[in-house]
Amino acid sequence: MTLSRHNSRSEVSVQSDVLLHDPQTDEQSQLDSRLECQLESQLSGETCAIQGQISETGIYVTVHGHFYQPPRENPYLNAIERQPSASPYHDWNERIHHECYRPNAFARVLNDQGNLLGIVNNYEYLSFNIGPTLMSWLEQADPEVYQRILEADRKSCDRLGGHGNAIAQVYNHIILPLASDRDKRTQIRWGKADFKARFGRDPEGMWLAETAVDYPTLRILAEEGIRFIILAPSQAQRCRPMPTHEDADPHWIEVGGSQIDPVRPYRCFLPPTGEQLLHPASLIPQPDYIDIFFYDGPISRDMGFNDVLSSSSHFLGRIGQAVRGDHRQSQLISVATDGETFGHHKGGTEKALAYAFTHEFPQRGWLVTNYAHYLSLHAPDWEVELKPVTAWSCSHGVDRWQDDCGCGGGGEWHLKWRRPLRDTLDWLRDQLVTIYDQHGSRFFADAWAARDGYVAVVGDRSDTMLDAFFAQHQHHALTPAERVDALKLLEMQRHALLMYTSCGWFFEEVSRPEGTQVLRYAARALELAEEIAALRLEPEFIRRLGTIPSNVEIFENGAELYRQLVAPARITLEQVSAHYAISSLFHSYPQEQRLYCYSAQRLDYQLRRMGSLTLAVGQVQLTSEITREVMSLEFAVLHLGGWDFHCCIKPFSGRRAYLQLRDDLFEALSLASAAQVILAMSRTFGDSQSDPYGNRTFSLQDLFAEERHRLMHLLSQETLTRLDQLYTQVYRDNYGVLRAFHRDALEPPRGLQVAAEIAISHRLTHSLQALERETSDLPPTNPDLCDSYLSELEAIATEAYHLRCQLIAPQSKQTMERLIQRLLWQALHETDPAVLEQALGWIEQLLTIGDQLHLSLALDRAQELYWRSLHQQILPRWHSAQHAPESDAGAAELRSLQALLKLGRAIAVNVPE
Repeated sequence: MTLSRHNSRSEVSVQSDVLLHDPQTDEQSQLDSRLECQLESQLSGETCAIQGQISETGIYVTVHGHFYQPPRENPYLNAIERQPSASPYHDWNERIHHECYRPNAFARVLNDQGNLLGIVNNYEYLSFNIGPTLMSWLEQADPEVYQRILEADRKSCDRLGGHGNAIAQVYNHIILPLASDRDKRTQIRWGKADFKARFGRDPEGMWLAETAVDYPTLRILAEEGIRFIILAPSQAQRCRPMPTHEDADPHWIEVGGSQIDPVRPYRCFLPPTGEQLLHPASLIPQPDYIDIFFYDGPISRDMGFNDVLSSSSHFLGRIGQAVRGDHRQSQLISVATDGETFGHHKGGTEKALAYAFTHEFPQRGWLVTNYAHYLSLHAPDWEVELKPVTAWSCSHGVDRWQDDCGCGGGGEWHLKWRRPLRDTLDWLRDQLVTIYDQHGSRFFADAWAARDGYVAVVGDRSDTMLDAFFAQHQHHALTPAERVDALKLLEMQRHALLMYTSCGWFFEEVSRPEGTQVLRYAARALELAEEIAALRLEPEFIRRLGTIPSNVEIFENGAELYRQLVAPARITLEQVSAHYAISSLFHSYPQEQRLYCYSAQRLDYQLRRMGSLTLAVGQVQLTSEITREVMSLEFAVLHLGGWDFHCCIKPFSGRRAYLQLRDDLFEALSLASAAQVILAMSRTFGDSQSDPYGNRTFSLQDLFAEERHRLMHLLSQETLTRLDQLYTQVYRDNYGVLRAFHRDALEPPRGLQVAAEIAISHRLTHSLQALERETSDLPPTNPDLCDSYLSELEAIATEAYHLRCQLIAPQSKQTMERLIQRLLWQALHETDPAVLEQALGWIEQLLTIGDQLHLSLALDRAQELYWRSLHQQILPRWHSAQHAPESDAGAAELRSLQALLKLGRAIAVNVPE
């Protein structure tokens, strides 16, 4: 799954007395292939080059980051649900993004006082691959970072002769040597297609999951146009110089113990198969070889498990130890590790990288490059043979993903579950291949070519893309119903690929989230197969799962794991409808509403209240955005108050029957009797949890987790409000007593201290929310009211300090950070000196209040916003104002700029005095 795992977090010391250009400025975009200017003289508008023309000689450095997260989406919702273990973040993607992916897009260079000297896009200098499933998530979760990554590849192309830093990845991280040839091709083609759709170019290299490789995999990679791959040194068997006229048969050197020299590329010739290699699209003969880079194993391990990245100077020194002193014309020092090492596994290490890339390496005369660029300058003059089947993280070939080999285990838990899990999924794959072959010919001219092309639809579910896909692959003009079946068939195959994601086998227990996730993909594939082929494979699948032993007593085996964690996670269109119905009591939905990957069109909806009872009756048409399946349903939901909901769903039975049902239910409601309404619902929808006609009843527990949790908080709000009022009254009544305890340094009664902390926390939350509302439009319409809220916040901070309160306001930190960023945006775009002065004053007040409350405000977004403006606007204006003739307007301009520069210092940005 990953190249290194290290959970310690350490501060990074980066020595620097330089200031970098912001990569986003227009001036920087004109620097072509030069690196960032590193001199403080930039503050006076000077620039300098630290990198000369690219040469074919010298020392090159490539640092490769393998950025990857396993797919975590619910197969039915196409969305990641909340993961409590990632708290305080929504899920692990979001947490690692906050700690790694975004910090590397905006890596800081700091001086010894911790002030910001520069912001570097590390992706401009890293060689990297980012898993397609992770890139899809990034595109939606943080478009700014996503665009920074694409921009970094474009800039590296400009700097390095058209060779970008990004390389492709096997689509969903499956172990290629264990895959069928057909699945190998699809994974490679999907990885290439996704890469091209994002980066706008064909990939030159490809990262293999776990660097797992064998010769059949190499041959397919070469056939698909992949020029090079990256492997661990332990995967090479022997190497030698290329044969020449002078030496037609050089001596082979055995390097099976990781002795291969990693400072050069190698060519791996593929064993003959009796068939000429032809590219499938152009039928142009392809080379019978693929080039391979081997990363430096010791340095790569040290990056993951030692303190090499604790500072840029340490990193420089460790890289320097690998430089060969034999005066060879050129050499490549190549290291590779998990991209998540840079910030997630090792906190703050992206800063060390940024300074090394833009200062330490260039100062030594080392060129930061990528594999494709180096290969363009230095074609391999050595060849290599690989061991038969290998991966970086298993010393037993690829047994870590199919057998009890011991890798990844430890302690008392066994790994005997791996083989039967692999065998069970292989059995299912073969059954699904048969179904796909039998039914795919009904819809597609070439069913397997359609599967290869389906990745375009996976990345873009629009009607336009869908029409283009079917126009290219359909056997005949498909009806809407045939399209639904065809999409279900393709989704069956997509989930059959996803169920082989390597993480399912990587760790020590099958019931971990990774193992459960691959079984959920399998369950979705089984369900789609049954819908298409009317063939129930699930009973046999569960029987085979029964042979998978679990280390966890409550599961015992894979079959029980499936029953407890996989089957209950299924979601039907009826459940989607129930979600819509119950949540509609608290949302005012528009005519069309998107619910995860479903579109809900309201055809009829009426809501009435009688005393404590609320009844909603409606008709909704649901459409799956994935398969385009459409279903019309009728619903009735009764809220009895509190946590009690009774919801009934059934297929639409016709307009007349629906209107009669609606009238009967509202007539029952008019009796103001919950029992009568429930009886009427039972008569019209069915009287059991699941009646013979497929009608079901649902409760709050059946809502999707995110909405269920939101409603739980909403339903608790009234009680919490009463509690806040109660605690506030206790605090006010006993303020003098509590103050006296603290004045005399005595431990106050716990109940009184808790009352104070809750009451003050409530005031803090209320005041911040009010200030955020008041500043939603800038400049605010009532600045005096903003001043009063800020005064209240100052009083709260003082009160909390004197009473030594540990405030319980988890959202206050985020609210204050948003306020600072919003006010800063206004200040940077404000032309009225009075309004500017006011906004800057409010920001300084908020910063002071945050310090007094010990909120540890994260100012990274504010710094990024300020940094862009500093070099694009503030400093140019400052230089112009200093040289302008004296005038009242000029003096006012200088005062405004001085205030802006003072603010920069307040948010820890290094600016001129």
